[in-house]
Amino acid sequence: MYERKKHVIVKAHQLFIEKGFRATSIQDILDHSGISKGTFYNYFPSKSELFKAVLLNIQENYEKERNELLLGESPEDIEIFVKQLDLMMQSNRKNKLLILIEEVIFSNDEDLKKFIQEIQMMYVNWIHNRFVDLFGKEKSPYLLDCTILFFGMLHQMLRYNFMDNGPKYQGIEIIRYCMDRVQQIVKDVSKSDVQLLNPEILKEWLSQTTDHTNDFFDDLVHQSEELKKEIMLVLRKETDKIKYIQTVDFILDEIKGSKVPRLFLIESLLIFLKKCSELKKSKVFEDYQRLIEKYVLV
Repeated sequence: MYERKKHVIVKAHQLFIEKGFRATSIQDILDHSGISKGTFYNYFPSKSELFKAVLLNIQENYEKERNELLLGESPEDIEIFVKQLDLMMQSNRKNKLLILIEEVIFSNDEDLKKFIQEIQMMYVNWIHNRFVDLFGKEKSPYLLDCTILFFGMLHQMLRYNFMDNGPKYQGIEIIRYCMDRVQQIVKDVSKSDVQLLNPEILKEWLSQTTDHTNDFFDDLVHQSEELKKEIMLVLRKETDKIKYIQTVDFILDEIKGSKVPRLFLIESLLIFLKKCSELKKSKVFEDYQRLIEKYVLV
């Protein structure tokens, strides 16, 4: 069922790119994906919910690719972060993401607008967490301010780069330029001890934009990302890192992708993870395991 649902998401994405979200009818989606109306509504309550699934599918694919860039690399390497952001821009262009989002923003669908805000806030949260990796926890009081300044710089530099009658730079060149600037900003604000926004407010922002019925999935995604970071840090062999990260991704896909996750499979994969002595004694793994046992293995 999950593969068939994914097929509908992919086909709908193609239509949204070709015709636009509002111009694409449910009948168009039925014809293009080869499913019945009953099957469609079994998967998605509305076209808006299908649009959300398309955006989440784009995001999940990007997250997997950006995590692969960290395999065998240090989270403190700024060049890896630059490549992760460049990958995001390539993904946005490939999937026409900004065009789709712009259409929603200018629509009257308040629910979809709120969902777009949730997606954007998740990116702010991810960049903030990566800044902590890059600049260190001792700089964390100033890093939410720097995240927002970086967002603004990057957005405006990209915007004016694509205007007529001007030199055109590659996206990765612009990212590097903005990162050079933000490194100096981090030094300046930490030296002068200037803070506008306390990073703790991020939790409040995320709670305001997130549907609380999805709190478990949000926690699971977060804990999965933390566990994969831990795997990168504590394991030495590249083959082991890849094997255990793929296991974490498989568990996440099984839980999120099925209405009835296969509990025996999840239990078996957790046992496999626990066989790794480095992970077994990790508090990150304990938190991850506790979350799954509380909400899934009940």
